Amino acid sequence: TLAQEVNPPPPPTRRSASCCPQRVGGGGRGRMSTAGASGPTVPAAPAGARTFTAEEVAAHRREGDLWVIIDGQVYDLSRFGALHPGGLPPLLDPTVAGGDATELFYSLHRASVLQEPRYKRLCIGTLAGVAPPAKQREAHVPYGEAMGTWRKFSPYYNESHHKFRAALREFMDTEIKPHCKDWDDNGDLPTKEVDEKLGRAGIFAALVAGEEGVGELFEKHGIALPGGLRAEEFDYFHGLIVSEELRRGVNGCYGVSDGLIGGVAIGLPPLLKFGTPEMIEKYAVPCIRGERRICLAISEPYAGSDVQQIRTTATPAPGGAWRVDGVKKWITGGMVADYFTTLARTEKHGPAMLLVERGDGSTVSTKPIKTSYSPAAGTSYVTMHGATVPPENVIGRLGQGFYQTMANFNFERWGMIVSGNRHARLVVEECMKWALTRKVFGKTLMQQPVIRYKMAEMAAAVESIHSMLEDLTFQMCKMTPDEINRHLAGPIALLKYKQTRVATQVSDNACQIFGGRAITGTGMGYVIEKFQRSFKFQAILGGSEEIMADFAMRQAMRNVGDMPARL
Repeated sequence: TLAQEVNPPPPPTRRSASCCPQRVGGGGRGRMSTAGASGPTVPAAPAGARTFTAEEVAAHRREGDLWVIIDGQVYDLSRFGALHPGGLPPLLDPTVAGGDATELFYSLHRASVLQEPRYKRLCIGTLAGVAPPAKQREAHVPYGEAMGTWRKFSPYYNESHHKFRAALREFMDTEIKPHCKDWDDNGDLPTKEVDEKLGRAGIFAALVAGEEGVGELFEKHGIALPGGLRAEEFDYFHGLIVSEELRRGVNGCYGVSDGLIGGVAIGLPPLLKFGTPEMIEKYAVPCIRGERRICLAISEPYAGSDVQQIRTTATPAPGGAWRVDGVKKWITGGMVADYFTTLARTEKHGPAMLLVERGDGSTVSTKPIKTSYSPAAGTSYVTMHGATVPPENVIGRLGQGFYQTMANFNFERWGMIVSGNRHARLVVEECMKWALTRKVFGKTLMQQPVIRYKMAEMAAAVESIHSMLEDLTFQMCKMTPDEINRHLAGPIALLKYKQTRVATQVSDNACQIFGGRAITGTGMGYVIEKFQRSFKFQAILGGSEEIMADFAMRQAMRNVGDMPARL
């Protein structure tokens, strides 16, 4: 929030028992871990620290004897020059050394820097006559939240939605957000510990709570949803909130978000929709609990949006089993998946959906694919050579694989609109805070008309997408899945096309507002840098912009039929 960016907040009442993610594993890539780390705390003078006058601080303004004031706290930087990322000269600047560097500091650093233990220890006292930082009220950053979120006046949301959002936000801010940048930068994959935390918090359950029959499954296995929500209360607005909060909670680290929940979010629904009760018990429940991982394996080097061109085959094997041979590409979460919801061709029956187990890795193997966002997404190239699938692991009926794939596409695209627009909104929020903080030519950026125009352009675009998204979501709440596929496939595709066009505009404007920081992977502009490397994923995955726009118009023409449309 704006207040938090300018004045760091006081320590929250609850925080994760972890400090910075630890790298484990080999191959130059670690695993996400929250072990041994602690959440951010507010910089404050240590117990028993002294109080100094401004004159006393001013006496320490040379190399080897250097103090500064930030937010009424006195920091001893005498031995910090060699460690300062910007070197010693900026610290010896006459406006910094021995003086109050608060405004300059926050124009160059994020507030979270002072919350790190290695910098907190430099605080030696407080400035006389200055009250300690008061607890900050969380300020509302204009257009940083959808209106229905913070005003709570909306025809769409009730108290269950607000409680649900609050519980998700508490978990993400406490357990996930403090570690995301390190995970993203290091390419860390999810650990079992992180998966189990997500499972216990009901995050995986929330991703699939809209599927038919899961309420009984949750009750049978003691699986709880966040905020005390009951499965029978769950609607598409709860689903919208899940996607929004998971994207907000990774603070611009898109690869981490996909690594944490991407595979489960799209790999599990076909199993829950079409799988037998035995399959759901054996495979789905462990995934919902965070004990196992699943992903969706559809795309191939030969077939992306054109799903019917897949070449992976399933041929009959002894005992009614199937032998699967082929390759899958760009598979989100594949690097850590135990199970692969796989589309394959059969000679007699046509496309079939099968659940392929990784097993010992002898017949199913994965290797990472380097993409423009983080390896933390677990994006993989999957090779299946002689993988055996028992007859009970055929999902649904043979020959219905294409239908099963298409049945989930509208919901996948809808989810991509939600997460994509929330990511764009985060960028708008970052730009708003930066434009109010950064000074050029003696004025803040926000005092420049051209910047206000760019801000208005972005805010209007993001709000427009959200407004249509809420309308579509309301329609979905009133329709059956078949009605959604029949009546809303076109509008969903059209909105996905428009959302990714908006993301392009937001990325371009944000880069111009942040300048050089927008192309720097650290510091004030890292959220923008990550966004401009990853926003095109949404424009390609789940159906490219061109295909979405064309599909939307073809659906519209199909509904018109032979009806004349004369002026």
